[in-house]
Amino acid sequence: MTVSVAMCTYNGALYIEEQLRSILAQTVPVNEIVICDDGSTDTTIDILHQVQQSTTTPITIYVNEQHLGVNANFEKAIKHCSGDIIFLSDQDDIWEENKVEVIKHYFS
Repeated sequence: MTVSVAMCTYNGALYIEEQLRSILAQTVPVNEIVICDDGSTDTTIDILHQVQQSTTTPITIYVNEQHLGVNANFEKAIKHCSGDIIFLSDQDDIWEENKVEVIKHYFS
């Protein structure tokens, strides 16, 4: 059972690295992280690329050419996920280290 994370970002530079690190530090690793950025004007994209380069977990980053808004942005992120289970994540949700493990257990 594969696990994807669909994350949406928008000017989340203050939180995004800690959020991604909490996902990457899970007791059961995720198979991919798909991030859709809705036109950030701060350093969010730079931070995303830094984290992307520092891990072997596949992180795919899409930057919207036009502002989509929250719902359409999440829809886009979900459509790009390939996992059997898809976790949704805002840019400032710090995860408990066993979140994926606990939820994956329920699906098993």
